[in-house]
Amino acid sequence: MDEQIFEAMAQSIIEGDRERAAELAFESISSGIEPLDAINKGFVIGVKKVGEDFSVGNAFIPELVVSGAAMKSAMDVLEPEIASRGTEKEKLGVIVLGTIEGDIHDIGKNLVSTMLSAYGFEVYDLGVDVPAIQMVDKAREVNADIVAVSALLTTTMMNQKRVIEVLIKEGIRDNVKVLVGGAPVDESWVEEIGADGYGDDAIQAVETAKKLLGIDA
Repeated sequence: MDEQIFEAMAQSIIEGDRERAAELAFESISSGIEPLDAINKGFVIGVKKVGEDFSVGNAFIPELVVSGAAMKSAMDVLEPEIASRGTEKEKLGVIVLGTIEGDIHDIGKNLVSTMLSAYGFEVYDLGVDVPAIQMVDKAREVNADIVAVSALLTTTMMNQKRVIEVLIKEGIRDNVKVLVGGAPVDESWVEEIGADGYGDDAIQAVETAKKLLGIDA
């Protein structure tokens, strides 16, 4: 019985069915399935399948977006249950994430946040239009492994560099990896500003985060 619901969970993510994902999450709780099993044996399997399809050109950004939304619907149900039971997900690392000051675009950032959480990172999403000092202060507060900075506009890209400058000024640059992303970001920009890596999309952001922390795929 559990295997059937796990398969259905994975399929709800693949199809990007938010209502079905939430329904299955509630069903798993009422059926006595451990929330962590629902995540790891069910929903995350779907996330990985979409990611694999995307990497070989069989899925595209719209599919990632709807699958990410479905995953969020499931997590919105399961995370309070996890908290109430006092159990913890396996944590790959701590990431502070936000769209940089001057930029209010959040679709890509939200998708990255959802995918990172699904894969086991503890994510502190600060939202949009986030000043560099706020990101750095939060990174210090939660002892973050990575600060992930999104910018969709070329006019706000320079503020990604500002995050690195503030990390250096505050004396914690050596303790924190910097991951940047957004449509105008590429490898040359990473090198120019002294970041540690970038994600061209949500799946690449997850893979880069793993590599930065020395985590096997």
